[in-house]
Amino acid sequence: MKTLLITGFILIIGCSTTKNSIVAGPEGPRPNAKTWTTPKNVPTIDLTQDNVPDFWTVTPTIINTLEFKDKHQVHGPIPGKHPRPAMFLPPHKKPNFDEAGPPNSLRSGVGNTNTVVYDKSNFNAISSTAWTPPDPSLAVGPNHIVATVNMAIAFYDKNGNEEFSSLLDSSGNPGFFEDIGAGGFTFDPKCFYDAHAGRFVVLALEYYSPDESWITVAISDDSDPNGVWYKYRTWSVITNTGNGDTFWVDYPGLGFDDGFYYVTGNLFGLNNGGWGGVLYRVFDKAPMLVGDPVLIADVRKAGHASMQCAQHYGDAPSAFFVGRNNSTELRVAHINNPLNPSVVSELVAVPNHGTPGGVSNPGGSISALDGRIMNAHYRDGSLWTTHGVSGNSVNAIGRWYEIDFANWPTNPPMLAQSGDAVVSGMSTFFPAISANKRGEVVMVLASANSSTNPSLQLVGRKPTDALGSMGTSTFIASGNSGADGRWGDYFDMTVDPNNDIVFWYIGEVQNNSGWQTVIGSALITCIEDINADGSVNVSDILSLISDWGSGGSGAEVAEPYDIIDVSDVLGVVSALGNCP
Repeated sequence: MKTLLITGFILIIGCSTTKNSIVAGPEGPRPNAKTWTTPKNVPTIDLTQDNVPDFWTVTPTIINTLEFKDKHQVHGPIPGKHPRPAMFLPPHKKPNFDEAGPPNSLRSGVGNTNTVVYDKSNFNAISSTAWTPPDPSLAVGPNHIVATVNMAIAFYDKNGNEEFSSLLDSSGNPGFFEDIGAGGFTFDPKCFYDAHAGRFVVLALEYYSPDESWITVAISDDSDPNGVWYKYRTWSVITNTGNGDTFWVDYPGLGFDDGFYYVTGNLFGLNNGGWGGVLYRVFDKAPMLVGDPVLIADVRKAGHASMQCAQHYGDAPSAFFVGRNNSTELRVAHINNPLNPSVVSELVAVPNHGTPGGVSNPGGSISALDGRIMNAHYRDGSLWTTHGVSGNSVNAIGRWYEIDFANWPTNPPMLAQSGDAVVSGMSTFFPAISANKRGEVVMVLASANSSTNPSLQLVGRKPTDALGSMGTSTFIASGNSGADGRWGDYFDMTVDPNNDIVFWYIGEVQNNSGWQTVIGSALITCIEDINADGSVNVSDILSLISDWGSGGSGAEVAEPYDIIDVSDVLGVVSALGNCP
């Protein structure tokens, strides 16, 4: 074991002499068997007791991406076979939950408004790695963008220029998580930008046969991803102290609020082939922002499945999570006291729906997954979330929900509105949703039919639009080929922290050479339109002047983005009359 003394505290760097690696096989890349030593400080949960937390501490490793030997490692598209990561995981299948929910009279909206989403810019990002599906995820900071896929990461400026790229596992030079101990197999990566703290956060799962599972998390030391990261490799084999059964973590959720980071994951049996419900892992954010050891709390909830963490913008009364319960209900959970967490959940009635089918396209049939929730954002008393459902005359539809928390916890959460994202004559799938500070909402999604290759689309709504409605779709990009099987499996959407108005998305198209991710920015009303009435005029200038010197509603127009001053007024003047 090697230890380093850096800036006054000790870092433990690894526990063995060899690492896992990728070797070529007839199916493509294959991770070698376990070589890393199991850590001694690991969580143990008595699964005979539900919702009882276990606490433990993890020490970080400090990594500097500026010191990587190769700062541009991703050179796709990679030819050859592109296996699913699931090929190298233990058998895992959720139990058969009761699909039929209690009947209700709710109906999902399908109307289209004249609201248009304007694509500001887009660029091709990471292209086909050795793995399919890519599971793309996106984080947008003041000046940089971070994207992750299976199994790579890249940093860009906002014009799409690559500043850094690396493989996530030990096949890199080095891999992004290699120095902290990652072997030849990381999967299901996710990322976000935490505007509360001004940091990028990246997660990846690891599994090595027969009994090694990790949740690995990295936090940048400031709002620039280039440079120092604090990396925490946290053990995720959960042992039942009641009978010794062990479980590993799959399908992670990743969220944040002003004080904590949250990870969720399905618990599948390692030595028993069983099902353990959902692990909720809570990280105290404060020590992680300075690279100190972090206290972790683990809670297991039986009966939950595929729960997604919300990303919380602004103030929130609790940490919220959401998953699909059955054909007429979503499960909404919350953690009120993250320092001593317990998970409380309630069921929210939603319009009846079925799970989506395979999406026909010229390349075959794309799996739209099983109706699981894809992403969740909380803002101003509303939880926005989305997933795929079965469609009428199409294979799949992207459905979205606004869950009302305005009077919570006095009143229980309830459905405010729901709608279907429609692209004429096509299935829509892999939806992701976000709301900005103006109450505008944008979704990114894929669309396809039997004669049309998968394309990337945007739809959006204004807060004044009819409940349950979205505007007509905006086409972004398509490839020159169709796709088959597991392809997405999901897209991602966020909001620019500089202005809290511009939307950023990541999606995917298919070319003959493989999948290709696309990153772009979009808006409904322009930044300079302070009152969001559709035009830039003197009323917007007067709004700025009335808040002069504050960090109010107009501070997003121009740098420094934190105070209303002459630069913001000049920005509005330069855009007079020119607003989509």
